[in-house]
Amino acid sequence: MIFTKLCRPLILAAVLCAASLGGSGRTIAEVYPARTVKIVVPFPAGGPLDATARLMAEGLSQNLKRPFIIENRPGVAGNVGTEAVAKSAADGYTLLLVLDTPLTVNPSLYTKLPFDPERDLVPISLIASFSQMLVVHPSVAANSLADFVALAKHHRLTYGSGGTKGSPGHLAMEAFRMRAGFDIVHVAYKGNPQVVADLTGGHIQAGFLATPSVIELVREGKLRGLAVSGSHRTPHAPYVPTVAEADYPDFEMEFFEVLLGPSGMPPAIRALLEAQVRRVVGSPNFQERVRAQDLEPIGTNGVDARDRLKLTAARWKAVIKATNIQPD
Repeated sequence: MIFTKLCRPLILAAVLCAASLGGSGRTIAEVYPARTVKIVVPFPAGGPLDATARLMAEGLSQNLKRPFIIENRPGVAGNVGTEAVAKSAADGYTLLLVLDTPLTVNPSLYTKLPFDPERDLVPISLIASFSQMLVVHPSVAANSLADFVALAKHHRLTYGSGGTKGSPGHLAMEAFRMRAGFDIVHVAYKGNPQVVADLTGGHIQAGFLATPSVIELVREGKLRGLAVSGSHRTPHAPYVPTVAEADYPDFEMEFFEVLLGPSGMPPAIRALLEAQVRRVVGSPNFQERVRAQDLEPIGTNGVDARDRLKLTAARWKAVIKATNIQPD
């Protein structure tokens, strides 16, 4: 069984080579994929990541003339689905579309991770990036980020984040409070909808949350937007400055949606997928639909994706160590 798994990528590569060099003159694009490709999403269906994955599967299916299907395998902060792909056959028929956090945060958060992101997975492309918006309940006496920091330094405020420890909202607030020099009480919730419900109800005072989940509440005056964590303002709320613009230069906390495969994938298949992913990401349909969710389409190659993930992992390692975040 082990021998078969190890040899399968080599066998596939040989078949591809023979097909492309043989008398038929067939190219790799005609050989792969020969059957359905599965894209594992290690988070529940219905969220922004799942929506991106389905858009990507739709585009790849159209371009490569074979079905690309989504399988949601949530659990343990994305570890369950990520492990499944890391341990799957490296033949190009099982891929992973994931938030960067299982790759960049979890190795510093969990002492016994069941996979090694650098050893067991190979990046294909960064699909899109997104940031978080710091919002407060209207009763909080803060109309700017400076007001919020001053208030937090003198009063016991609470903030919420959804999901397990090390979620984007949790990390963004911990990184910011460390930079700005204040303490704040963290309240963990099952998911972001619960955070939003308690925040609008005034049970907690603040939170870093994905812009689409709070922008209508900000427009209606039910929440107040103070800053976004990324490198630029969101077009959905252009009046809200970035944290860097609000007196914290160089502060930039962005998160990524990334496509990967198991290590050992034949280079020819990886190169084909890189090219086709960039083609999908560059399409007007994809760009319009992900931007509607406040995602910024990227579409890198695998080398660029690997380098960006390494930099991001180093940054979060420093934040986790400094703030002593512990897993659930």
